[in-house]
Amino acid sequence: MEKKITVSRDVNQKSPSGRKNNDDAKEQYRINERIRVREVRVVGDNVEQGIYTIQEALHMADDLGLDLVEISPNAVPPVCKIIDYQKFLYQQKKRQKEQKAKSTKVVVKEIRFGPQTDDHDYNFKLKHAKSFLEEGAKVKAYVFFKGRSILFKEQGEVLLLRFANDLEDYGKVEQLPVLEGKRMIIMLSPKKK
Repeated sequence: MEKKITVSRDVNQKSPSGRKNNDDAKEQYRINERIRVREVRVVGDNVEQGIYTIQEALHMADDLGLDLVEISPNAVPPVCKIIDYQKFLYQQKKRQKEQKAKSTKVVVKEIRFGPQTDDHDYNFKLKHAKSFLEEGAKVKAYVFFKGRSILFKEQGEVLLLRFANDLEDYGKVEQLPVLEGKRMIIMLSPKKK
């Protein structure tokens, strides 16, 4: 025989700012009654900043019709701001979006050669490298030495230097040919337009 247990809760519970508290959403900031400390440092607009008991801080937020949001839980005492919680979340998302837009993602495309790559393959890979550099991606070209082909190190270096020379109009050499294990690598970055 199975028993069904139902838990009732007030879904329509509102914060002092008039917004509903969404218990299902994972909140990264504790607000209002969820702040479980004795004292907090209160900051915000139209508020006398200082250290208050949690009850005084909640009362101040309630009087202004705003929320008490814990913005720095690791400080002693924790720092709380009296602000509209939804507005605060909106500002945080907006700030993160701006930071994401400012950060640039560097794409690195790899092109692999053998030490004795013939002209047709070389030209084919050169054409691809040009398109990668025009798109703004970096190009990492390398010669892979398999087995005894390591004896042709000089050929690999000549091939990579020729490759860099042919791409002179599209990109600049970031790193000259360097032998790392069984690979000789050269890095090219696109020229600024």
